[in-house]
Amino acid sequence: MATILAVKGKLPQIGSDCFIAPNSTLVGDITIGDHCSIWFNAVVRGDVNYIRIGDYSNIQDNVTIHGTYEKNGTDVGNYVNIGHNAIIHGCVIDDYVLIGMGAIVMDKAHIQSNVIIAAGSVVLENSISEGGFLYAGVPAKKIKPLTDEQLNLLKKLPHNYVLYSSWFME
Repeated sequence: MATILAVKGKLPQIGSDCFIAPNSTLVGDITIGDHCSIWFNAVVRGDVNYIRIGDYSNIQDNVTIHGTYEKNGTDVGNYVNIGHNAIIHGCVIDDYVLIGMGAIVMDKAHIQSNVIIAAGSVVLENSISEGGFLYAGVPAKKIKPLTDEQLNLLKKLPHNYVLYSSWFME
């Protein structure tokens, strides 16, 4: 069973039809929307600040989500895909976003809707990733507008993860 702990009287709140992997860790001031999935070894640590995750979002294997004490909570929108081993810290991620595997999104960064952050990229503190573009590199830079195929992927992937998680909830 997943580790789900209260911190300072705040227990994670989990929406309906969510898959929470048995070895994931959820602590503190966390709100998770409906139809979400928190995958194996993911750590969502709302101990020093809040974490909000919207509907149909998936937090894949080994992801860490955290905030900064007395400064920055973390907001993850609806239909967000956070790839394996990513680190999400004290930032805002809007709807229909893909954060690639191993990417890092730092404090006060704002990822607008319809953005792909390429695998291994580092989104610097205080930066804004404009909607409709692919960002890549260290530090992450705007590379090119998203294609129709990529925009469709942003709409399709969250539903794939609802399907995948259903295999574990039977």
